[in-house]
Amino acid sequence: MSRVVWRPQPKQAAFMARAEDEVFFGGAAGGGKSDAIVIEALRQVHIPNYKGLILRKTYKNLTELIEKSQLYYPQAYPKARYNGTMHQWTFPSGAKILFRNVRDTTYKIDFQGMQYDFIGFDELTHFTWDQYAYICGRNRPSGPGTVCYVRATGNPGNIGHGWVKDRFVTRGEPMKTFRNTLEVEMPDGSRKQLTKTACFVPSLVFDNKYLLDNDPNYLAQLASLPEAERNAMLYGDWNSFSGQCFRQFRNLPEHYKDRQWTHVIEPFQIPKHWQIVRSFDWGFHHPFSVGWWAVDETGVMYRIRELYGCVQGSPNTGVEWPDQKIAREILRIEAEDPNIAGHEITGVADPAIGLDKETGYGAAANMAREGVYFQKAMNSRIKGKMQMHYRMAFNSDGYPMMYVFSSCVNFIRQIPALVYSEIDVEDIDTKQEDHIYDESRYALCTRMISAPKADPEDIKYWEDPDPLNLRKDADRTRFINY
Repeated sequence: MSRVVWRPQPKQAAFMARAEDEVFFGGAAGGGKSDAIVIEALRQVHIPNYKGLILRKTYKNLTELIEKSQLYYPQAYPKARYNGTMHQWTFPSGAKILFRNVRDTTYKIDFQGMQYDFIGFDELTHFTWDQYAYICGRNRPSGPGTVCYVRATGNPGNIGHGWVKDRFVTRGEPMKTFRNTLEVEMPDGSRKQLTKTACFVPSLVFDNKYLLDNDPNYLAQLASLPEAERNAMLYGDWNSFSGQCFRQFRNLPEHYKDRQWTHVIEPFQIPKHWQIVRSFDWGFHHPFSVGWWAVDETGVMYRIRELYGCVQGSPNTGVEWPDQKIAREILRIEAEDPNIAGHEITGVADPAIGLDKETGYGAAANMAREGVYFQKAMNSRIKGKMQMHYRMAFNSDGYPMMYVFSSCVNFIRQIPALVYSEIDVEDIDTKQEDHIYDESRYALCTRMISAPKADPEDIKYWEDPDPLNLRKDADRTRFINY
């Protein structure tokens, strides 16, 4: 009589039964996600040439997965052997499962030329899009008879929150197949459409009956977390998570018309006397970003238009437009958009594009030759970040000092996903997709305001996360333009 080593719970079984090219099993803590991915890697170990790869961002976290494998694998395959130096299991057939962490600076060298039939990412939100995309490029047959696919698990938050949410969580209905279409130019110059399938399988701690039976207090532990982390870890809320920089950002469609308690509003016709600020963050391999901001008589700023140079379906990947093409597209928009045409426009950009030099070279000079001009932006990262916090604050009637048109979908996607840096805890993590943020702070710093005065119970609407309460006694004054 055979002995059962591990039995999947219903949601784990649903995840493991999916047949798509990519599947993300994500949401709340405690859903049994890591166990599922360690076991899933065993599916093809009867094939001699099979190679599986299981990844965590850091080696410290990787050891937890290795320990799980040491619990399950020898029971299922008594003749399997683990090499602690290479962090690799070898099975009786000759198949292998490797455990690896991913180093920021050398991951391309580490995985260059490799091929893996199965790739499993544990805690996918700890990885950048570039890392995920590059390593997935190694998902190819190591020999005949294998099936190649990618599986991932993760919770809300961390540096990859934004791209993971876009690629899996909000892309389609949970538990339904959706398709990512890619276009490839063939050697003969023709273009071929390719499709890869994907799926999101939501996970909650309530799905893990074994955990709740063995540790009834685990729910209480999650319930006692701070609100943002509790919503993410207990309920799998992808709109609220620990480390989120701009927690006060609100996108409430029911208030698009009255403009109260929301930052996103319906587009409207801008009065002709309002000034326009055009802000620019240069990019080539990574995206460039242009934002147009209208300023009303009271100093409120409205993001009314954007141009984001990102390859569709590839987060943080630039379209690689030359400076001249960007400039010509800016001129076209400013001539054709009725909310911009005819307005007084002031352009600001990062001095790094050549605005602090008069060499005649660089992006600033290239664009100036096309008739697009910029001034040097105030480029203090912390001051710019605080201006965004101050402007997002709602007054007692529910009105902020900045709005975003609902048509500015890239801003709405990117800003709420930004997380704090683990090194400079007052700044955002610059390894994430932050180009719209940089361009926006350039614009906001052209009309700087002071910190809002707020009642203690209202501070949550504007104050950035301060886990050590280092700024709890900071002076708060009224909005003042200077």
